[in-house]
Amino acid sequence: MTNQQTGTFHQTGTSPATPPTTSPTTSPTLARRLGRTDIQPSALGLGCWAIGGPFTMFGQPDGWGEVDDEESMRAVRRALDLGVTFFDTADAYGTGHSERVLGRALGAARERVVVATKFGYTHDEERRDLTGTDTSPAYVRRACEASLRRLGTDYIDLYQLHVGDLPVSEALAVMETLEDLVAAGTIRAYGWSTDDAERAEFFASGTNCAAIQHDLNVFRPATDLLATCARHDLTSINRTPLAMGLLTGKYRAGSQLPADDVRTVSTWQPWFDGGRPSPTLLAKLDGVREILRSGGRTLAQGALAWIWGSSDRTIPIPGFRTVAQVEDNAGALAHGPLTAAQVAEVNALLRGPDDETV
Repeated sequence: MTNQQTGTFHQTGTSPATPPTTSPTTSPTLARRLGRTDIQPSALGLGCWAIGGPFTMFGQPDGWGEVDDEESMRAVRRALDLGVTFFDTADAYGTGHSERVLGRALGAARERVVVATKFGYTHDEERRDLTGTDTSPAYVRRACEASLRRLGTDYIDLYQLHVGDLPVSEALAVMETLEDLVAAGTIRAYGWSTDDAERAEFFASGTNCAAIQHDLNVFRPATDLLATCARHDLTSINRTPLAMGLLTGKYRAGSQLPADDVRTVSTWQPWFDGGRPSPTLLAKLDGVREILRSGGRTLAQGALAWIWGSSDRTIPIPGFRTVAQVEDNAGALAHGPLTAAQVAEVNALLRGPDDETV
């Protein structure tokens, strides 16, 4: 994955992007193309949920606690130094704060990177609360313009529907609006953040659909969504690649996260319960720890390597709040993917042949 660049031009006709400086130790097996486009992101991205800071969803914490914006920006710039050129955010993260921080951090480097953001949740920026959903064509256009302003850019590389359970019957109007935005040069491509294979199949039929974002980690293999991406030549963007931090090895049975952390209050994820890591998953992790740490990898690097070894269409987007976290995750690029045999061994140890999730 050497000499990555963001494609020859964007839809508004600017000059070719300058390739970013990438790490000379990046594995050559990690080249990526965004779906059927000519956009070439790095095989590792950064997920920008946490740098949005505290916010709520219908009054319940949905952020990762307090953050230092200056450290967040240093971390983004360090990622650029290390060859990371893909950044995934959303207007929901911090009700716009994540987009603002990312835009400020990138500055003049904007043309060298691939920026993905999402839409679909309405929010009150003053109260920092997500208030509902709206996927009407008029709202999608307004949301896109607002994201452009916050990011400080005149185009978005990948614009993603954030409402994962939107009925397919309502998604057609969204897809038609996104096609119009591509034609206007406002966005380069689009995708859907959903864990439902039927919805992914529907969106995949769109001419300029380039990616499906979904959960993927050693505990949640998502083989149906990987198959959909392969069948339609789409990129698989992987949220929760480190199981919301469980796969970093940082947490033990007695660990307790603070009350304002989404992992304390959320019931939709299996990795933490009331802010405590799942004992069952900690035990499973112990069973594959040695494989994931092979070749001098850290545990997090091994978890990312498993994803790359599972499909060459994947771009994991681990979250971050510090430079140190970015350096650890970006270090995985030098090691490359696990071998097919190692991936198979991890899978066999973690689940039976018919067990899709834990």
